[in-house]
Amino acid sequence: MHLFLDWAKQQSSPQPHVLIVDHGLRPEAHADATKVAASARKLGLKAHVLRWTGRKPRSNIEEAARTARYRLLGAWCEAYKVSNLFVGHTADDQAETFLLRLGRGSGVDGLSGMRARAPLPLAEFGAIQLIRPLLDVSRSELRAYLKALGAKWIEDPMNQEDRFARVKIRRALSALDAAGLPVSRITQAASHLARAREALDAAAEDFVNRHARLERGRALLDGARLADIPREIALRALVAILRSVGGTFYRPRFERSEALLDAILSGNFAARTLSGCRIGRAPKAQAAFGPATLVITREAGRGLGLERSRTTLAGEVAVSFPQPAQASGFSLPQKGRIRRL
Repeated sequence: MHLFLDWAKQQSSPQPHVLIVDHGLRPEAHADATKVAASARKLGLKAHVLRWTGRKPRSNIEEAARTARYRLLGAWCEAYKVSNLFVGHTADDQAETFLLRLGRGSGVDGLSGMRARAPLPLAEFGAIQLIRPLLDVSRSELRAYLKALGAKWIEDPMNQEDRFARVKIRRALSALDAAGLPVSRITQAASHLARAREALDAAAEDFVNRHARLERGRALLDGARLADIPREIALRALVAILRSVGGTFYRPRFERSEALLDAILSGNFAARTLSGCRIGRAPKAQAAFGPATLVITREAGRGLGLERSRTTLAGEVAVSFPQPAQASGFSLPQKGRIRRL
């Protein structure tokens, strides 16, 4: 909040708003949110407390709270026509995300970590950009910065509860650091993988442009040509088409995508469903790429998702591949102890 206010003043930008989410998961949560709002208003900022109401889940709380948080933030930004939402994820958060995804067996995309700029991770708010300017700054540096300012902050006690996977990973980071694997090395690995992801996406996009035809609600794909390209590129091309036709925001699970590709390449493929789509052999009249042509259609009852609103002039659906993050123009002020950026 302090960093963003300083930056806004330097850029002569409109006064930023501060959004605070009260998840309601602790008795003190509302009081803490109110304190943060009061601190923001003391600095001359407009502050808004967004409350997650209703019954809370007893399991998978982390994921449910994340979804609720982004839905509240996205709805506010949409209502007030705010297109850029800045969040304070740090290098430590990036390292934790990398290790969590490593434990889940994620591929290149998952291990490339959080992006500095990306759509809000909910399909209905995909037009809102989520910007993370502090991914190269450690948590300890931010605390040192606040101490230099004489500013106070609130520690969430739930960040110390071992029942959450991220907390366990967070505690393991100190042991990894002692073993010669500091946060900076982990985030560097994520950065290298992010560059690899961009190259793979470019190759997959080229394949789709040459070997697929996309229309509203369906796609035709040359299934035989999937065997001619590296497996990672084939998976990306297939998943991109599924997401576009099915209108889904998230990728299907890696193992399910692999199982579908294996079935297609087996030569004895029977129709399957995945990610809101039905994938099967195209009838002879539609076999634009020969007998191995696949037709991918949206499952009955599925509505149009985010990608369905993006069409070409010919009425064809545009398959969307993630683009490399562009510089947001955000730089940290030379204040406190954060001086290297």
